Amino acid sequence: MKLETTTDSPEATQAVAAQIASAIEPGDVIALCGDLGSGKTCFTQGLAAALGVGESGVVNSPTFVLLNVYQGRLPIYHFDTYRLGDPDTWLDLGAEEMLYGDGVCIIEWADLVAEALPEDRLSIEFEHVSMNERHLKLTSSGPNSERLVSRVTFGSQ
Repeated sequence: MKLETTTDSPEATQAVAAQIASAIEPGDVIALCGDLGSGKTCFTQGLAAALGVGESGVVNSPTFVLLNVYQGRLPIYHFDTYRLGDPDTWLDLGAEEMLYGDGVCIIEWADLVAEALPEDRLSIEFEHVSMNERHLKLTSSGPNSERLVSRVTFGSQ
């Protein structure tokens, strides 16, 4: 299943994430791709807020630490693979345990570790359109990710 939309504000991007969060279950994987500043971390902030990460759980890109863990309705494992050399390095850090664990994995720069990701994942490509606009392409690749995409109704952003 594929869906595309253009959001016109950070809040609209976060609203898409909140819709997806309403169907999140343990073991779900969300693979985010796009240039710097295209909305990946903004999306993650919306997902985390919808999963109950409170104000004390500030969501930032884990570029320099590679992983942030947030506790909400489910654990959120927020990876940034931008600085990794290859998928094996990422797996050596223990990513596989989290990919198949009790929480949800959100991976920024997922294209850099794509071969190590589960086949069934929600892939979202972010494109910077203008100062506030972002184009999102959502692609599911199995039953779990299709469940997530089926929750998105662009009219309610």
